[in-house]
Amino acid sequence: MPSSLHRRVLDDLGRAVVAGSAGPGSVLQSEDIARRLGVSRSVIREAVRVLQSIGLVESVKRIGIRVLPQSEWNAYHPLLIAWRLEGNDKGAQLRSLTELRSAVEPMAAELAALHAPPAMSAQLMSVAAQMRAVGRSGDLPGFLELDVLFHRLVLHGSGNEMFAKLDEPIAAVLAGRTELGLMPGRPHETALQWHVDVADAIQGGHPAKARQSMEQIMRRTIAEVAPTWADTPRPYFD
Repeated sequence: MPSSLHRRVLDDLGRAVVAGSAGPGSVLQSEDIARRLGVSRSVIREAVRVLQSIGLVESVKRIGIRVLPQSEWNAYHPLLIAWRLEGNDKGAQLRSLTELRSAVEPMAAELAALHAPPAMSAQLMSVAAQMRAVGRSGDLPGFLELDVLFHRLVLHGSGNEMFAKLDEPIAAVLAGRTELGLMPGRPHETALQWHVDVADAIQGGHPAKARQSMEQIMRRTIAEVAPTWADTPRPYFD
């Protein structure tokens, strides 16, 4: 099936579940979806398989496609993150991932200063320098690409495979922040310098400095995006 068609159906169903228009426990029928979207049932089956892998729905024989509660969702899946950022749940999603980043990334930077291979730390230093130049130019798409790479290198440089697996969720929230207009037109000079400081500390083998500089980045990030979740209640699952 054409990938664009598959993605259109997947996005339609995923957004409906995330937005709550298809609430937990509700049952969807493939025939109804196929008729509404003008696609074949095979396309629906492919989309449902992806939604099942994210924990949004389950297929129940002779009943239909049952929507699952949020407690069952794979909160780290990039598609789910993107759908939440597009809707009314964006504040909660930004809060969750920003708080996760603030807990993990300083430790990842500290570990990277101890364990990152020389080639990886050299690449990180190069990326930090490019971020400064691109950030000053006001090229936000170019800056985003470098920012994603920077944080991916720190996570992978930690040598912790579980930290490394957070690269896609963190990339998704960095992209979402840019797309939502929550990034300044030109990143602050202090933030650009902190990225250079992180890279320099990792390359130089200074774990405390690497952690401190990353903590500064995260504190500023929280201060800049916290207004988006000021009135957003926290979910509590039994």
